[in-house]
Amino acid sequence: MHPENAYQWVSVSGPAELTTEGADAQIDHLAKKYLGQDEYPWRNPEEQRITVKIRPEKVDASGFDE
Repeated sequence: MHPENAYQWVSVSGPAELTTEGADAQIDHLAKKYLGQDEYPWRNPEEQRITVKIRPEKVDASGFDE
């Protein structure tokens, strides 16, 4: 959903797989991109990070035809 237009959105549906493989590296990559930090600063060693991989079977969207 667009932060300034709640009528603009995208939905992806399909089977999902949960995995821990690469999840720590992924959050570090996102921290670098969005926070400018090499590592995610709020990592809690008691938490297990996961990645959700969706195999798209259906994609819906609205509000992009303007």
